[in-house]
Amino acid sequence: MVSDPGVCPSLAKDGAPRCALKSFCRRILVSAPLAGGGLLLAFLSTFGCLVRAPDGLSMSMAEGDTLISVDYEVFGKVQGVFFRKYTQAEGKKLGLVGWVQNTDQGTVQGQLQGPTSKVRHMQEWLETRGSPKSHIDRASFNNEKVILKLDYSDFQIVK
Repeated sequence: MVSDPGVCPSLAKDGAPRCALKSFCRRILVSAPLAGGGLLLAFLSTFGCLVRAPDGLSMSMAEGDTLISVDYEVFGKVQGVFFRKYTQAEGKKLGLVGWVQNTDQGTVQGQLQGPTSKVRHMQEWLETRGSPKSHIDRASFNNEKVILKLDYSDFQIVK
């Protein structure tokens, strides 16, 4: 855990930063009244600065733990091949929340929420693997945003 709250713990013992923004990430102080504090924390975490959220922000900010939400749609032979069931299982295995459903256009769509690294893993899975009998032509991802808390409690199949 962070020994000095609000200071970037990605500094080496000699004080040199180990994160991607070496010149920027010296001693980053984060205070609770700072407007947009959650966005600042999310921004810093994308550059490898591990920061502790100020009191009042319920946000885990270890590297790769920024919470994000992204909508997706998968095109190809993705209906009638248990794609939704496998998507739900993979999402749950990764600890993600959200939903998946068939569309009238023959695609599968949904929303993913969770830590950035896990969402990225799921995006790759949706683009390249899917269910064993599916054939994925492409996947699109839209409306990606940083979130402070999850909107769902599990991963649902919507009928």
